[in-house]
Amino acid sequence: MPHKNKYTCLIIDDEPLAIKVIKEHLDNFSDQFECVGMYTKPIEAMSVLNKGGVDLLFLDINMPSISGIEFLKALPHQPYVIFTTAYREFAVDAFDLNALDYLVKPISTGRFLKGINKFLALEQSQQTRTKDIIHIKADKKHYNIPAETILYIEGLDNYIKVKTTTSNLICYESLSGMEKELSSDIFLRIHRSFIININQIEHYTSSYIKIDERQFTIGRNYKEQVLNYLERQ
Repeated sequence: MPHKNKYTCLIIDDEPLAIKVIKEHLDNFSDQFECVGMYTKPIEAMSVLNKGGVDLLFLDINMPSISGIEFLKALPHQPYVIFTTAYREFAVDAFDLNALDYLVKPISTGRFLKGINKFLALEQSQQTRTKDIIHIKADKKHYNIPAETILYIEGLDNYIKVKTTTSNLICYESLSGMEKELSSDIFLRIHRSFIININQIEHYTSSYIKIDERQFTIGRNYKEQVLNYLERQ
């Protein structure tokens, strides 16, 4: 995720008082976070979440119309989630959905701070990895390539072609070997012959991905994993 001045948050809880408490906690971090919506009915928040752009969701679990866990499973684009609930017994289910944290009500300032720090640490880590330098040997020269400038990598028998925003480099390396050197946050294997930079995607369908005026077929053996990954972004 690109660096931004403020992270956007959404709060969903069927109890207005619980929303008020979370919002008051968030106000302590107003220089870093902006609350863009507060909802007592999860379905009303669906349209906002489906548009993307929400960085962090505070989500109650035990709600009358639909549980927070069921609601999260239904989202095609899932933001980072911190569950807020009065019930400890849902913790395992929550973390099975890769929840960032699980806050049990009443939520103290210290415990809320811990959850916020988990989010900030993860964001900082991702931003750092996105700026990784990839070391490549081509044409008897050694190159230090910023990872974010790589569009895609193509496997060619015992060689690979690394296509960047400014050049094409041919390297004596296997695609699988190169894959181990890449950050899984921005690079995705979509075919036995291709690894792509997800931040360079122009658009995609269920059968192909377009980058730099080129369409890449999603391999049959990779399709389910690739589409599930992209839909979570």
